[in-house]
Amino acid sequence: MQQLAGIRLLLLDVDGILTDGRIIYDNQGNELKAFDVKDGHGLKMLQRAGIRIGIITGRTSAVVARRADELGIDILYQGALQKLTPYLEILSDLALTDEQVAYMGDDIVDLPLLRRVGFSATAADALPEVLSRVDYVTQRNGGCGAVREVCDMLLKACGRWDDLTARYFHD
Repeated sequence: MQQLAGIRLLLLDVDGILTDGRIIYDNQGNELKAFDVKDGHGLKMLQRAGIRIGIITGRTSAVVARRADELGIDILYQGALQKLTPYLEILSDLALTDEQVAYMGDDIVDLPLLRRVGFSATAADALPEVLSRVDYVTQRNGGCGAVREVCDMLLKACGRWDDLTARYFHD
């Protein structure tokens, strides 16, 4: 896909994209989420390729802030019930155009961004209303490597896959 080559920023929803969408509370009231390490590695490789990563999520969670910090993601908007507002702020701050942004979301609240960005993607288990309105549907479900699938596509499209993965394939 030619439109992938010009992507400079990948924005992500959390629940249903970076996680499987479940929210788990333990007996002490702590919120638990599971993140796929393959997604995390894909995001780190994108960063090495010069592609920025950001998160826009409707919920607020210390777990998400910790995961973003672990991955070096400094663009983090939590509690964004209307995702277009932080999106426009990000575009302005980074001097990017819609065509330079990819977004992954899985629910109807994500549709305004999915319709606007240069490349839109969702996980295989997204809502039907989203599945039919994006540029790409991953083979994997949210929280199970869907983000990594898009990361690998972006790396290949921008011509960085070979140099960033060479150390894994050669002795």
